[in-house]
Amino acid sequence: MAADARRNYRIQSAIANVRALIVGGNDPASFVHAIRTALAAVMSLVIARLTRLPEPYWAPISTLVIMQSTLGASLRLSVQRFAGTALGAAIGGLVDRYYAGNAVFFTLCVFLIGSLCAVLRIDRPAYRYASISLAIVMLVGRANSGMIVALHRFVEVSIGIAAGLAISAVWPEKRERSASNVESTVARRP
Repeated sequence: MAADARRNYRIQSAIANVRALIVGGNDPASFVHAIRTALAAVMSLVIARLTRLPEPYWAPISTLVIMQSTLGASLRLSVQRFAGTALGAAIGGLVDRYYAGNAVFFTLCVFLIGSLCAVLRIDRPAYRYASISLAIVMLVGRANSGMIVALHRFVEVSIGIAAGLAISAVWPEKRERSASNVESTVARRP
């Protein structure tokens, strides 16, 4: 009986820990944020489809990543994503021309990109996006050449970034003030 109680306690404790990681953080979702995000995502999808890009879904995926931050953070993340995508697509396009899908050259390119980012002191998000773009260009089989795929990927992601930044600039998210901010503001009043 005591063993069952301990086991139940551990299970309930584990569930509570997981719930605490997901619910009630400092940046909860809001209905306004959901509307802004949905609007930006569909805007980027429509633009990508109108340009007749072969994989227009990359535009809203990029938008969804960008929309999860405030405008200031989005701008920094957007520049990093833009630069990383350009770097990964360019290297992937060049190497894919001769070594399409080759695991050894893919590994060497991931290392090369990481080394360039380290030498140039480029933040990890740019390295992450460069590596993701490299993987998509080099490892996903397509009928087009690596350079064409790289160009399409770069344009698709750029559309998504632009849409996310445009919505964030035109309709900035108003963050609710935390209780401690409200208390400190009230305490300063005469």
